[in-house]
Amino acid sequence: MDKICEGRVAVVTGAGRGIGREHALALARCGAKVIVNDLGVARDGTGSDSAPADEVISIIQAEGGTATRSTADISTWAGAASLVQQAIDTYGRLDVVVNNAGILRDRTIASMSEEEWDAVIGVHLKGTFSLMRHAAAHWRDRFKVEEKPVHGRIINTTSVAGLYGNFGQANYCAAKAAIAALTTVGARELGRYGVTVNAIGPIAITRMTDGRRERTAEELAARDPAWVSPVVAWLASESSAKVNGRVIEAGGGILAIAEGWHRGPTAEPVREPEKVGAIIERLIGESRPNVALNGKDLASPWEP
Repeated sequence: MDKICEGRVAVVTGAGRGIGREHALALARCGAKVIVNDLGVARDGTGSDSAPADEVISIIQAEGGTATRSTADISTWAGAASLVQQAIDTYGRLDVVVNNAGILRDRTIASMSEEEWDAVIGVHLKGTFSLMRHAAAHWRDRFKVEEKPVHGRIINTTSVAGLYGNFGQANYCAAKAAIAALTTVGARELGRYGVTVNAIGPIAITRMTDGRRERTAEELAARDPAWVSPVVAWLASESSAKVNGRVIEAGGGILAIAEGWHRGPTAEPVREPEKVGAIIERLIGESRPNVALNGKDLASPWEP
């Protein structure tokens, strides 16, 4: 494998299992020094276990790479700040942030508790923002000193569920949709420092999605998390400097650019509420369907 990330320092959150594990391994194989951040929690965010992160580090070291474990809780402001500082203290620099950590607390809107909402939003959205914020401040200050592009990279993790919506995952989908929006804001703000901010929408089978239904051998192969990580490794390199503010879907047999909201059919505004309905219905009829995860119009009967 080409060492396209040779000498770069990357932090990967949620790097002990699943997609994050593959990201850490791919980055190390491309020459990066990796901070493996993982608390070893269960799918719902409870408990802790050091074994998954330690195993990833052992594999990287056995292959001749360099990796260090982090137990920072990135859902907290101080935890995110400490992760950035750990990279600087350990390896002298920070070049890449991969925001991947996540948990699930699935529930329909009518049944979801405040704690279930806050826990998922905290890890996915606040965790992503907090790490972005502290990395951004570091790169901004470095840019002021060096007076040249710092070649920083932020790679966020959205989800096809967040982009298209999914039944029973209001907290998760809201967080992932917000991360896609946050990515575009980061790209606009940080580009002046030579920092790019992109997001991936993985299509993979991990313990976050496993167990929902039986999978065929072909589907398991197509949705192997290893299909996602090559995109992350390339985005982490200096070669990706011209790609900024993009959401890239990867895995499940596809590699695609997700396009954001676009203004569709338009009409002249009216002041009379009784006239609005007919106009909106006509415009909807002229517009593209609002596609759901099953590839059909959102108004179609749900099929998982």
